Amino acid sequence: MTKRDQYAQILNVLRDIHKDHPSYNIGRHLSTALDGYGDIWGLSNKEVLFALQKYKAELDMDVPHSDNEIEQIIRDGEDLENILKEEDEEYGDY
Repeated sequence: MTKRDQYAQILNVLRDIHKDHPSYNIGRHLSTALDGYGDIWGLSNKEVLFALQKYKAELDMDVPHSDNEIEQIIRDGEDLENILKEEDEEYGDY
């Protein structure tokens, strides 16, 4: 894949991300996608494309939860020891 193709793909991924998450600005997307890369001055188009594709996939997997779902997750977390104990009893203690 040529640098020109990678550049076009970067723009397409950014366009798709903006379409799916219009309330986020481009700075937020770039900052989050490239977090951990340190100085991005010498980052290749290939690396930027990979980071943006990975970020987009993470956004796509992040689904909103209702207040009831969040409360249940918290309750389950508070009772994690009992849940794990029940699983051990159900599947056998390894």
